[in-house]
Parts: sequence; structure tokens; C-alpha cells
Amino acid sequence: MRKKILGLGVSLAILALIYTQIDLGALGRALLDADAGWLAVSLGMVVPLTLLTAWRLSLLTPVPGALKVGEALRLTLIAGVLNMVLPSKMGDVAKAYAITRRTALPGPAALALVVFEKGWDMIALLLWCVAALLVLSGKGALFWTLTLATGGMLAAGLLAVSSPRTADLLFRLVQRVAPSKLGATVGALAEAWDGTLRAFWSRPARAAALIALSVFLWFLHLLQIWLFILALNGWAPFGASLGLAALAILAGLLPLTFAGVGTRDAALILLFQPYLAAPTASALGLLCTTRYLLPALAGLPLIGPYLDSIRAFRRGDAVR
Repeated sequence: MRKKILGLGVSLAILALIYTQIDLGALGRALLDADAGWLAVSLGMVVPLTLLTAWRLSLLTPVPGALKVGEALRLTLIAGVLNMVLPSKMGDVAKAYAITRRTALPGPAALALVVFEKGWDMIALLLWCVAALLVLSGKGALFWTLTLATGGMLAAGLLAVSSPRTADLLFRLVQRVAPSKLGATVGALAEAWDGTLRAFWSRPARAAALIALSVFLWFLHLLQIWLFILALNGWAPFGASLGLAALAILAGLLPLTFAGVGTRDAALILLFQPYLAAPTASALGLLCTTRYLLPALAGLPLIGPYLDSIRAFRRGDAVR
């Protein structure tokens, strides 16, 4: 929780710095003058995006049909709430805990499933980022550093989710540096990860479809941001917007701020500078925050029953 509070402080500091440098009146006008139709369409995209994300989670489950779409949606919404208040995406770890109760998957396998899902999510985003960097073809040391770093992360991610041998090597390295009391846990997770990989790649056509779904999901996320621009009566070329938005989202994933607020906003202002005035880009940053806030609000009514079920589950374990 201390880390989350620190992240919130960093986010507020970055936003304060941004807002002292821009015309706040113009920011307010950009939001007030937003096109209601485009705003409704762009915000409404949260619904199909959340549904598709839940559907992908249900399809990734090693045991076919073990996790129904409705339950996957419930867990996705709960994780969205917890990720807003817990550090380092711990809401997704809580999602793994819930999966163990709803399916026949043991704890390590459920955690491997959640990490595997997030791995493909990150790989799809990195793919869009690399494509953007190559198409935008900038110059200078910073551009090539970003390209090499992003490409390196993409290559490492692909190896981790496609090569059991590489994954086994990584887990062995983790076991060497991890405290001895965590050795058995890391070993169980390594075994579960290997099983997840083999189950996923045992059906190549299904695997290809799920990979395509992950890439398409990020296309829809980036399309939503382009629609935000239209809602703000701004303009950016469609292709350029997809690439620049991907880079801005990647900047927001740095573990420095609260839900990416601040770093993502600054990246949007910097990257969209050729197309959007700073106040409009700042308004775009606020709309991008709703992409995380709306699913979290939708998941709030589910948190109470979820926590109650965890307490009941723990009491049952204590009795046994």
C-alpha cells in the first residue's frame, strides 16, 4: 500500500507540473466542447473491450470449459478494482486466487494462467510499439535506444511464452536468487508454466487464433484512443495515432505512478505534439484514464461478495 501511495504522489506531482505549463481554460473548453456522439461511442467501447478480454481469459484456460465467460468477466472486473488500489498489478494475482476456487486448477496453474494472459497482452502491445517505431522511422540515439529496448522486450516475451526450454532456464535463474523458502513455490510455478505452454501450443490453430485476438484487442484499444481524439474535435492520422497511442500506453505501464496517470499524460502531450495542442492532449490523457476507471467502477459491487467468499474459503481451510 505504501508503494501505491508513493505512486499516487508521483502521479499528482507530474500532473501538477503539466497543468502549470498549459492553459487550463483551454483544457476545460476541450472537455466541455467534446462531441457528444463520438464521446459516447469511444467510452462505450469499454464494454466490448472488457467482454473480449474476459472471453480470452476463458479460452486460455488449459482445461476447456473450466472457466465460463461470465465468471471470467466477473474476475476481470474485480481485478480492475484491485489493480486501482493494490501495487504492481496485484489485482491479477487475486484473480488467480479466485480461479483456484472456481475451477479445478491448483494455485500454481491458476497463477501461471494469469501471468500467461498478461504476457500475451504485453507482447501484443509491444508488437504495436515496435511497428510504430519502425514506421515512424525517427532518428537519433533516443529513437534507436527505444527501438532496441522495445524490440528486446518483445523478443524476450516471445521466448518466455513459446519456448519451454527458455522458460525453464529463467525459472532456474529465479530459483538461484530467490530466498530458499520460496524454492518450492518457484518450482511449482515453473512446472505449472511448462504445462500451460504445452497445453497452449498443443493446438496450433487455436493458439494462432488467441494470439490474433490479443493483437486485435490492442487494435481496438488504440482505435478507442483515436476516437477520443475525434471526440475532442482534434485530428491525427489514423496510422500515426495507433502507433503513438501504443507508445504512450507503454510509458504509462512504467511502475512509477498510480495506474499510469502522469507518465501516460506526459507521453501523450509529447508524442501527439505535431497534431494536438497541449490542452487537447491533456484532455486526451484524462479520457484515457477513464479506460481503467470505468471497468473498476463496474466491478465495485462485486468486491464485497468476493472478499466474503475469500474469508469463508479461508475459514474452511482453517477448520480442515
